[in-house]
Amino acid sequence: MPKTMEFWFEFASTYSYLAAEHIGDRARQAGVEVTWRPFLLGPIFAAQGWRDSPFNIYPAKGRYMWRDMDRLCAHYGLPFRKPSAFPRNGLMASRLTLVGMAEGWGPAFVQAVYRANFADDLDIGNAEVLSSILTDLGVQPDAAMDKATSSAIKESLKAQTERAMTLGIFGAPSFIVGAELFWGHDRLDHALAWAQTH
Repeated sequence: MPKTMEFWFEFASTYSYLAAEHIGDRARQAGVEVTWRPFLLGPIFAAQGWRDSPFNIYPAKGRYMWRDMDRLCAHYGLPFRKPSAFPRNGLMASRLTLVGMAEGWGPAFVQAVYRANFADDLDIGNAEVLSSILTDLGVQPDAAMDKATSSAIKESLKAQTERAMTLGIFGAPSFIVGAELFWGHDRLDHALAWAQTH
């Protein structure tokens, strides 16, 4: 059987940006197939009594995270600009991702959305921003938007978020290998190694 891993990500997650940039190449090198799983952290945070990102709720944690992102992006040669609004609404982008995964443009779309948010400081909740990303990828925006607003896609994203909760996912990025949960960009290589050997 092929070695497989699930990549769970949220568009508001800074560290998911790093994971989305690296996971394709690293998984190919490891011989591991990756399933990209967008989900929403909002309901998971709400279940813990949070109404905002923990990086906003706990200022010291937030200051550390932004400095850490500066260092990591410089280290990896990735563009980074602290967004003027955080977190941004990734609902439509997540729904579009589900369409893209079925049509073959999902991973490229995910990477472009992360760069729009964390490198270009664009509002990824804005339909025009998303349409521009789709156009740049050679995807017809209106058709993709229509599919993304269908009841089937809405229910699919809701079910995926509920499954994340069932799996015990509490943050992003997370990687699932079998019954094992790995949390954080810095666990990507550990998750791939686990997938290779289990």
